[in-house]
Amino acid sequence: MAGLLAGHIAAVTGGGSGIGQGICQAYAREGARVIVLDANIVGANETVGLVTGAGGKATAMKLDVTDRQACGKAAAEIAKGGNISILVNNAGINRRTPFTGDKAAVAKDWDDILSINLDGMFNVTHAFLDQLRATKGRIVNIGSVQSFVHVNGWPNSAAYTTSKHGVLGFTRSLAAELGKEGVRVNAIGPGMIATRINADARAKNPDMVAACMRHTPLNRIGTPEDIAGPAVFLASDLAAYVTGHIIMADGGYRTV
Repeated sequence: MAGLLAGHIAAVTGGGSGIGQGICQAYAREGARVIVLDANIVGANETVGLVTGAGGKATAMKLDVTDRQACGKAAAEIAKGGNISILVNNAGINRRTPFTGDKAAVAKDWDDILSINLDGMFNVTHAFLDQLRATKGRIVNIGSVQSFVHVNGWPNSAAYTTSKHGVLGFTRSLAAELGKEGVRVNAIGPGMIATRINADARAKNPDMVAACMRHTPLNRIGTPEDIAGPAVFLASDLAAYVTGHIIMADGGYRTV
């Protein structure tokens, strides 16, 4: 039986670790050929190794999503092997400097977070737009529970929260504009997800984790696989009539 994504070419930003790595593996299991895009080429190659080791198809490419020209070049290079039909905008960072803290640090964090989480999403999507229109493709943007709310116990996140609100607005706007061309655009809103990147923060802030769990009906921290499932659904024909929406994969955080 063919996988849900057989015949597709998927590009995943931030695919070298965490949620992005989980999505790459899931897409490959469902038959897609995966292009792993990451500023950290070592991580991207690690993902390729995991995918190919399991019998899937993947290649790695180093990409800084804040570099608009580099995004265009990457899209052109990838197109030589076929147009992508799935784009996952996953690359992102977070820092929690208080907005009322050191002004220089606050400004740097704002610039860095918005340039990757929001401008980077624009740069990559714009670079691949012609390919996605040609293939009637699907775009999956990674938002957050913070696309809606300030998370109890996670203070000092004005820049991150702003960026993730922007992801949701971008998703809805593109869905409205590109729907007539058959391009679907959706988002996923993860809650607290255990990854190597946030392992140190979770270990050093048990009260933060506990506060989040008190607000999470499923009472556990999520995993990259918990996000990969919705990502497969949104990229597949199972979601053929779904666009402009965000699937919350937050353990029920927003219900309490």
